[in-house]
Amino acid sequence: MTPLLEVRDLVADIGSARVVDGVSFHVSAGETYALLGESGSGKSMTALSLMRLLPDGGRVASGAVGLSGKNLLLLPEREMRRVRGGGMAMIFQEPMLALNPVIKVGEQIGEALALHRNLAGQAARDASRGLLDAVGVPDAERRLDSYPFELSGGLRQRMMIAMALAGQPDLLIADEPTTALDVTIQAQVLDLLRQLRTELGMGMLLITHDLGVVAENADRVGVMYAGELVEEGGRDAFFAAPCHPYSRLLFEALLRPGDGGRLATIPGQMPKLDGSLTGCRFAPRCPHAIERCRIESPGWQTLNGQRVRCHLAGQLPAPGVREATAASVSAEIAQPLLQVDGLKVHFPIRRGFIQRTVGHVRAVDGVDLRIQAGRTLALVGESGCGKTTVGKALLRLIEPTAGTIRLDGVDIDERNAASLRTRAQMVFQDPFSSLNPRMRVADILLEGMDALRVGAASQRRDAAASLLRQVGLPEDAGSRYPHAFSGGQRQRIAIARALAVSPKLVICDEPTSALDVSVQAQTLNLLKDLQDSLGLAYLFITHNLAVVDYLAHDVAVMYLGRIVEQGPATKVLSAPRHPYTQALVSAVPRIEAQPGQGIIRLQGDQPSPLNPPGGCHFHPRCPNASDVCRQTYPDPTGLDGGRWVRCHWVAGQV
Repeated sequence: MTPLLEVRDLVADIGSARVVDGVSFHVSAGETYALLGESGSGKSMTALSLMRLLPDGGRVASGAVGLSGKNLLLLPEREMRRVRGGGMAMIFQEPMLALNPVIKVGEQIGEALALHRNLAGQAARDASRGLLDAVGVPDAERRLDSYPFELSGGLRQRMMIAMALAGQPDLLIADEPTTALDVTIQAQVLDLLRQLRTELGMGMLLITHDLGVVAENADRVGVMYAGELVEEGGRDAFFAAPCHPYSRLLFEALLRPGDGGRLATIPGQMPKLDGSLTGCRFAPRCPHAIERCRIESPGWQTLNGQRVRCHLAGQLPAPGVREATAASVSAEIAQPLLQVDGLKVHFPIRRGFIQRTVGHVRAVDGVDLRIQAGRTLALVGESGCGKTTVGKALLRLIEPTAGTIRLDGVDIDERNAASLRTRAQMVFQDPFSSLNPRMRVADILLEGMDALRVGAASQRRDAAASLLRQVGLPEDAGSRYPHAFSGGQRQRIAIARALAVSPKLVICDEPTSALDVSVQAQTLNLLKDLQDSLGLAYLFITHNLAVVDYLAHDVAVMYLGRIVEQGPATKVLSAPRHPYTQALVSAVPRIEAQPGQGIIRLQGDQPSPLNPPGGCHFHPRCPNASDVCRQTYPDPTGLDGGRWVRCHWVAGQV
């Protein structure tokens, strides 16, 4: 049977860098082929080469790309424009950047329908509405007249999928389609892609660095490293016994339920692709490398039905077992370091010529938190639930509307907010945006120390250099600018900046959400080490429950501005009680199947905090909702092990 897509010896250059080097694979109709690897491995460049959409300075140097028997690299650009969207279509990683922000969604889908199906006017609108219905967009007729910025992340991703399907493609390329999405929205999008593949018989090229997503969706897997394909095989065989050392290290860096041991990391960095590379490209980072690996590039060999490029394939030792680490601080500490009561943050909505207040966005609506020294409280929930607003309000980067914040026994208000900066700091989600690109790293660290007069002025530069060593950065890091570092290294700089003023509390806002699994492991190991050595308390804001299970002592689950379940992380994650928490836990992609655990898919999106539902805010999406849920917001119900939940359904079972 002839494959739908056949790629042979594909080579692509961007300037002097060979970003794709001799890649070959195929995808059959109705099959999902996953390209797996770290950022910079060449996954997206491979996809863009197939579409002939490489950035400026890029070119396909050699190879062949066959789609339904037609070599795409030989087509003139006019014919290639019809293939894009018609023969193959692509879902890009960031839909907000891929969608035109000033054109309504219906018009953007209509462009694709006009080009590939010659539809216009009412026929195009009807077809656009049908596409939105097919991808599960609620109230599709109204959404056609929405702009992209008016939609949630999950809806924007569904719009991208609808646009990709407009030309009825034979092959769908999904480039990290769920990286920036909450776990519940991710589950919806992946369900949708699986359903569409089955119904339409499409082939799918899935590009990701998430092993859980691969395990649940792929039929076959290809692992990329430094522009080359290094391992390929069926999903079941690959997950049962990965053959390449790089694949094994990706597995060892994974977060697993109940595993508090130190995460394996991959030392060093991916090699630069603009120089002459000899030998195996992974050899400088491989713990098993021998002299032959450094001078001779390995060829393909077959092992247990899988193809692998490694001189030592079949000779590698069995994977090691992680060592467990003890909890850093006992839970029994009388006085919490941070105590928050009744925190509210309401943003006014102003309209009219005189900007009259016509309503409020209840971003945070009565939150209570306790964090003890040396412990980690994870604050989890979907985007828009108010997690980041809580973190910023605690540091008074946003002024609270109501409530009290007590840190280290002192009430924090507008009179002493400045002194708060030496006791609490924040690590933001995107280190590149939060670091000044015009300042050297040493000056970034010194800025806070100078402003808050931390230590003697003559000793601050030495202290900054010591901090950089403490977070594992090279000796010359202080003299370089942020753009010279990788994403993981920039996050280490952000952590060092937060530690520069010797805080007792660090608020971490999604610090690992955009990181590859190996870089995520490095960052989490660092945070654990710093907590053990310095006794830091963390408020860890995230939607990644695997990170919560690994790092957190306690967890608070937030929905639409309020905490709905809180308690020890092991108890909440192993036996969640609130229906929302149950849905979050069940939606996490897993490598190993969980026996007896059902899959819960939430319907619809989180309501707007401008007009929250009456009664329990979760009742429009809750499978257990009753009349009392629609009328009255539930009081806390105490459960075993020091946790509590706000749910009428749970209260009726206690």
